[in-house]
Amino acid sequence: SRYMRPHDLYQAALQYMRRTTSQPVSRDKVRATSGNDLRVMTYNVHSCIGLDGKVDVERIARVIAQANPDIVALQELDLGRNRSLGMDQARLIARKLEMEFHFHPAMHLEEEQYGDAILTHLPLRLIKAGPLPGLADKPGLEPRGAILAEVTYQGQQVQVINTHLGLNSRERLAQIDSLLSEDWLGHPECRGPVIFCGDLNAPPNSAVCQRLGARLQDAQAALASHRPAGTFPSRFAAARIDHIFVSSQLAVTAVEIPSSDLVKRASDHLPLLVQLRLPQPETYSTDA
Repeated sequence: SRYMRPHDLYQAALQYMRRTTSQPVSRDKVRATSGNDLRVMTYNVHSCIGLDGKVDVERIARVIAQANPDIVALQELDLGRNRSLGMDQARLIARKLEMEFHFHPAMHLEEEQYGDAILTHLPLRLIKAGPLPGLADKPGLEPRGAILAEVTYQGQQVQVINTHLGLNSRERLAQIDSLLSEDWLGHPECRGPVIFCGDLNAPPNSAVCQRLGARLQDAQAALASHRPAGTFPSRFAAARIDHIFVSSQLAVTAVEIPSSDLVKRASDHLPLLVQLRLPQPETYSTDA
């Protein structure tokens, strides 16, 4: 063709240097958990653009690897965008972590895409990915979406939802109502243990979190020994807008918000990591 996309140039440079984008980042096996504990992370990666202005997918992968999660819900991922060198960020991060993934582009700008993903080293099955409602009177709002997937852990199926809600308060309410409906949390295949992750752009006392909290439990608030803490902005994380909510079958056994210098530089958000104890299969209920 008569032109080359930034992604083409990036791939050509990698080939010229005889490098690959699939070099794994080793995961540090430092945790000691019981056999039924599942580690889940939600993380807004800001298009892998750190506070130093550098696009660094490997740095994000290193942050995730150090926390050693089983399931990762990522928001603000780029695919083929000029600002991030045309990278397929979800795929690159998944390769470096040796995980499977599903990416959903909530926004399309010609060939450029932007959205969210679920990554895991466990068996993964996509149930649904799609858009969330906006506001008819504000057509210029950034499109938002969600992903619903099933993860199998030690023979047990767990449903995981990942989303990134809008900046307008009315928009967020419409979106959370959609997520609470039969389209998502009420979906016929969303049964048993449920983990709801995402950047909700809403604090715990907001109407969004209150409506979600009537159905699921806030993981940070559910652990008596943990004092809930913020994740944004990463340097001075005062706002608690990144959340993990879980169904009543899941017991929260640990909560962590990594905040090393590396983590604070990697994105404008800090990741939220929770450890969950799964029930025995015979104790499952169909209620969320």
